[in-house]
Amino acid sequence: MQTAAHDEDSVIEIQQVTTRFGEHMVHDAIAFDVRRAEIFALVGGSGSGKSTLLREMILLHRPDSGSIKVLGVDLQTAGNEETLALRRRWGVMFQQGGLFGALTVIENVGLALREHTELEDDLIDDIAASKLALTGLAREVGAQYPSELSGGMMKRASLARALALDPELLFLDEPTAGLDPDSAGGVDELVRTLRDRFGLTIVMITHDLDLLWQVADRVAVLAEGKVQGVGSMSELAHMDHPAIRQFFAGPRGRAAQETQQAGAQTDNRNKRPPSKPK
Repeated sequence: MQTAAHDEDSVIEIQQVTTRFGEHMVHDAIAFDVRRAEIFALVGGSGSGKSTLLREMILLHRPDSGSIKVLGVDLQTAGNEETLALRRRWGVMFQQGGLFGALTVIENVGLALREHTELEDDLIDDIAASKLALTGLAREVGAQYPSELSGGMMKRASLARALALDPELLFLDEPTAGLDPDSAGGVDELVRTLRDRFGLTIVMITHDLDLLWQVADRVAVLAEGKVQGVGSMSELAHMDHPAIRQFFAGPRGRAAQETQQAGAQTDNRNKRPPSKPK
């Protein structure tokens, strides 16, 4: 039986969560926790239950059994008012962006503020513009429609919307999927900056090994209905479970690991004090 140690620094607590779709077991009594102000990633192959677990954490699906606590609230027993208040404390960036095509970008970003606050429209637009700027988009982008944006701009606009209510907790679903390397690298830096500047707790699903090496504090590997390992990328790289080894053994995994190791060696050389003249 899997268990997870919890303390006052746990923002998300998953205990013995089991999920079935008919006869198919997706989660088999899985358990882990997410700590405050960490970047935590969920990885695994197709059908491993990553997206289902994310949906369970944001109240879009209920597991068959077990307990999920988010920001101290038990999702299985929370009432309507409690869940509404909870939704205001997190932001979600969906894989496809999830922006409404009939609204401009600034209207999309300000939507949650219009739904959950009584602020004046001009102030909402100013706040929305500030969130766009935070994600690296110019205010002029706010006048555009989602169909006019590039893939990278769409991701940033979706992230700006997720940040509209100043959340404590941020969920990112495949934040770099479909992006070119330069755009993906920009998202890497942005995710790390958001955590460092605002102390956000960030949970992400991703297949991007470069993103995982660059920003993830801890990673949970899902396979065969269970969490097969949790740890830093360096720790996981030394675990022997077949599902974890498969994750690192492919050409993309090896390339990302080699890039990370080369970067670490460069950083270490740059940190060395200059040698004294003889």
